[in-house]
Order: sequence, then structure tokens, then C-alpha cells
Amino acid sequence: VNKLHLACSSPDLTDWEQMLNALRNPKQTVKIAMVGKYVELHDSYISVNEALKHGGIATHSAVDIHWIDSETLENNADPDEILGTMDGILVPGGFGSRGIEGKIIAANYARTHDVPFLGICLGMQIAIIEFARNVLGMKNANSAEINPETEYPVIDLMPEQKTVEEMGGTMRLGKYPCVLNPKSKAFALYNESMIYERHRHRYEVNNDYRTELEKGGMIFAGTSPDNRIVEMIELPCHPWYIAGQFHPEFKSRPNKPHPLFRGFVTAAAEHLKNK
Repeated sequence: VNKLHLACSSPDLTDWEQMLNALRNPKQTVKIAMVGKYVELHDSYISVNEALKHGGIATHSAVDIHWIDSETLENNADPDEILGTMDGILVPGGFGSRGIEGKIIAANYARTHDVPFLGICLGMQIAIIEFARNVLGMKNANSAEINPETEYPVIDLMPEQKTVEEMGGTMRLGKYPCVLNPKSKAFALYNESMIYERHRHRYEVNNDYRTELEKGGMIFAGTSPDNRIVEMIELPCHPWYIAGQFHPEFKSRPNKPHPLFRGFVTAAAEHLKNK
């Protein structure tokens, strides 16, 4: 700056200082259950972990992540023993059938006990399966990925994926637009009608079941612009139950938390207060 005789004003560190103050001086500590099957290696969910911290900074909350192996829930007769003290339940992304039933148990507990819930990618598909089974009465509803023979494939392979044989780089990958329902919590959180989020999946909500899901009380908070793909779901009768097919954690920053993580941690803090 001196050598090149550049004008350089004093830096404005207000935003940075406010962020550090919120991080160092939380007003409360919220317990978040991270229900997955890779929990022995916390770095498997590193982006989600950091995004939760960002949500905590925005709400002056320390976030205490409780790592819960979804298979443990499958083998425990009373999920209240594991989830009863949680202020929020998050089901992140993943692949394969191991631990799926435990994740469904977690989604059911959040829904029936009014615990704030955030589902990410597979987590949204889990929320759909749980709702179909226990609200719509579709016994053993499942994803065609998990059980190709299920009577109710509420989650199915995307039509354009059915002819794919070479799997390398052929998922629905990268940034896609999403139109938000103006009546949804998501619309209020984003304060936008059109958003762009990053995806990584082959399966989606089966459109054959959209009418039944809506009749049961679920709303589609976000869809692709052509309304063909369900991108987000919510339960209006629940204090805070939101899930998305995308990965919001990839767009979160310490001084600019993703709206869904800010909203989720805010709801968790409110749940703690109400307890």
C-alpha cells in the first residue's frame, strides 16, 4: 500500500467483531442430535457440523452435537432414552440401507414430540417415508433404493436416471433452481421466491404420491420451476419440521449462516426455552 501510494481507509471490523462476540458469549446451549450411520468419523459430516455452528453464531447459541448412530435407535426399545433431551434432530445425507430404520425412528420422534427437525437429502426422503407409513397408513412404505419390491415406493429413481448404466458423475449434481411456496416457513427464512441450492442424488419424491402427501397435511415448500421435482417439504402443524433434497450446508458461512441452519438452531433454542 505504501510503496504503490494506494489509498487505504481504516478497516471496518464491526461484522467480524460481532461474529466473534456471539461465538464467545453464547446465551444458551442447544443439544442437536445428528442421526447418521457414519458418526464414528465426525469429519464425514464436517460441512453440516460447521453450518450448525454458523446457525449458533447467528442466534448466540452454543451448539452441542450429540452423535447418534442410527443403528442404535433400531436396537433400542425406547427412543426417548436417546432423543428425549434433544432440542433438535438432524438427519443428514447418506446412501445404502444400513441404519435407515433408525433414521425413520428419529424422524418419527421429532414429528410426534414437536422437536425441531431438519432433513438433508436422504434426510428429506426419510421424512417422506416416515410420514407415508405412520400418517397415511402405507405400511412398509420405502424408497426404491432401499427396497425395490416395496408396495409403496414413495421415493423412486429419477426418470432420467433409469437408463443410466455408467454411474460416474451421472447423478443430479450441482446447482439447481427451486421455487418456494409463499405460504411456507422456507419462504420466510430465505425471503426470496427463487433460490439456488446444490444437489447430489439419484432418487426423488415419487410424484404418484404427491396428492396423498398433501392431503395428509404435508406441504411442498419448494419445487423445481417446472413443478416436476419436490425440493423441500414442511409440516405446517409442527413447530419446525423442514427438509430439503439439496445440501444447504455447502453454502453456509460463519458470518452468513444458511437460512435453514439459522432457522433450525433458532427453533432449537425456542424448544429449549419452552422446556
